[in-house]
Amino acid sequence: MYSLNTGFLLPLLLVAAWHDIRSRRIPNALVFPGTVAGVLSNALLPQEMGGLGVLDSLAGLGMGLVLLLPLYLLRAMAAGDVKLMAMTGAFLGARGVSGALLCVLLAGGVLALGIAWRQGTLHRLLRKLTMMLFTRAAGSSLESRPMTGYLPGSAADAAESMGKLPYGVAIATGTLVYLAVAQWGG
Repeated sequence: MYSLNTGFLLPLLLVAAWHDIRSRRIPNALVFPGTVAGVLSNALLPQEMGGLGVLDSLAGLGMGLVLLLPLYLLRAMAAGDVKLMAMTGAFLGARGVSGALLCVLLAGGVLALGIAWRQGTLHRLLRKLTMMLFTRAAGSSLESRPMTGYLPGSAADAAESMGKLPYGVAIATGTLVYLAVAQWGG
């Protein structure tokens, strides 16, 4: 699975993670040229060198965007994170970005638990997550809640217990894990 294409992607992910840790932002000046590079490299590289073709690259870009968009709309993720996943999809294609996203979500969960533990808020986070699960399992409906614009047990509510999470780190880590597993026979 390692190709010239992933050789372009890995440094971009590492720089994005570094920016996210340092400033809690992923700069558009990194993501937009990276996205163009992903589409162009897939369009220009022959298949033997890892090129996927422009259509698969655009499909991966779209999937990376669409799959994380609901978390952005719930205010559980920043726009830069969504754009970074779309850039990753431009490099990996539709099939690759869906596999990477599973690893990214797992890495994000581990990162969230680690940060909550370090900040001493793990108990509060786990209590809120448990309440979210019980609320959903009990089948509570939106109609039974007052129209306040606040949904108890939402992803934003759980994220509020920890503050901002540098999700660019989770995207980089999860994608690296996915590529390593794909490379070495997973």
